[in-house]
Amino acid sequence: MKKLCLLLIALSLNTISLNQKTLAVQLRDGTVAFAKSPRLLNVMTTFTNVGSWSAKYYYTISLPEEAGEPLSQVVIEQREGGERIDYRDNKTFAFVGTRQNRGEPLPLTAITDAENRNLITVKFAPPVQPGQTITIGLQPRQNPWFSGVYLFGVTAYPEGEKSQGMYLGVGRLHFYNPWW
Repeated sequence: MKKLCLLLIALSLNTISLNQKTLAVQLRDGTVAFAKSPRLLNVMTTFTNVGSWSAKYYYTISLPEEAGEPLSQVVIEQREGGERIDYRDNKTFAFVGTRQNRGEPLPLTAITDAENRNLITVKFAPPVQPGQTITIGLQPRQNPWFSGVYLFGVTAYPEGEKSQGMYLGVGRLHFYNPWW
């Protein structure tokens, strides 16, 4: 039994290497992953009325000190809702902090997937260092016309050519028809 345990430990050390200083995780095939997962703290909108033209959607993410790797990009995917929401890619922004406590702006690029319009990728340049809370702001062309609950999956990716995304969970926005 003791030999089996030692063999399993040796195999796992061959597959995953932990750098004691940064706690980074790198698999044998070169894939980079977070040592400790970022957390999706909050998702909210400035306007909940259907059809609103001036709404902004805020996604707040905490990247713990123990993450081991900088945050390179975040992918937000609309999973449910009565209609697809289109974004103004050139109006996407991010900053250190929360919506109520804004810090320095973060340089980024936002790209909507041409084949799957439900995906928007936000890339940070330079990547966000561990130990920070950040907020991503998306501006839709308008809120959906169909009221109801809209769900958005959020996945974070560490820096690296071959990085393993970490699914952070689902954000929920509820849009209402004020005339009903």
